[in-house]
Amino acid sequence: MKDRHVLAILGSPHTNGITGTMLNYAIGEAEKAGYLVTKINLYEKKISFCTGCRKCLETGKCVQKDDLEDIVALLRKSEIVILAAPVYWANVPAPVKNLFDRLLGTAMEETSTFPKPRLSGKKYMLLTACNTPAPFSWIFGQSRGAIRNMDEFFKTAGIKPVGKFVCSNAGKRKDLPQSLLGKIAKCWK
Repeated sequence: MKDRHVLAILGSPHTNGITGTMLNYAIGEAEKAGYLVTKINLYEKKISFCTGCRKCLETGKCVQKDDLEDIVALLRKSEIVILAAPVYWANVPAPVKNLFDRLLGTAMEETSTFPKPRLSGKKYMLLTACNTPAPFSWIFGQSRGAIRNMDEFFKTAGIKPVGKFVCSNAGKRKDLPQSLLGKIAKCWK
C-alpha cells in the first residue's frame, strides 16, 4: 500500500490559538485515518515576496531560492492539503497570501482562456477562525472573505474541497465547539 500524505499548513502566528488548535485536531484525525502528515508553519519559513517575473508560468518553478522549494515538494507529494489561517480584515494573513503569490506557476499554467490547473487530483481542507461572532462573521463577509480567497487558489490549482470550517467568536473561546470537532472528524471517515 502506498503512503498517503497530508500537508498541514499553519498560516497563523499563534501556534496554540484557535486556528492552530483546529489544525492540530485535523492532523490527529488524519493520522488516525492512516495518513502521514507533515506540518509546516508559514511564520517560521523564509519565503521571499513574489517579484512578478512570471518565469514560473513557463517552467512551473519559481526562480527564487528559499523555503518555497521544500513546500512545493511537499505539496506535490501530498494527497490532501490542510490550510489553517485566521481571518485578518476579511482575508488571510500576509504569509498565506504571499504563499499563494509564490505558488503561481506551481498551481496553474496560463492559457488564452481560463488558467489550466497543475495540481489536479488533490484535495484540500480549510480551517479558519474569526473574532467576529456568528452569524455576523459570515453576514458581514469576514470569514466568507478569507474562505473565498483560499478557495480561489485551490480551485484554480485544480484541487477539490473536502471541508471548510469556520470557528467564529474565536477571541472569546478557550476550547473548540464539539459540533465543529465532529464536522472536522467526519471528513476523515
